[in-house]
Amino acid sequence: MAIRQKQPRQGKIEIDISGPAGNAFALMGYARQYAKQLNMDPKPIIEEMMSGDYENLLEVFDKNFGDYIDLVR
Repeated sequence: MAIRQKQPRQGKIEIDISGPAGNAFALMGYARQYAKQLNMDPKPIIEEMMSGDYENLLEVFDKNFGDYIDLVR
């Protein structure tokens, strides 16, 4: 049995939006989680995500978290 040390993440996190992780409610959950980790207020982000259609939701997510997360189709 080999146990190795945890390695720091290299590059961005990827979320495959073609599967269950791409569900609008899942993405809003991720937004809430990542906003809290980044000391951001999640409420205005979630409200803006909910203010339009699915493409708007993706754009808002990318605008706020695109430096850290890639959405993949």
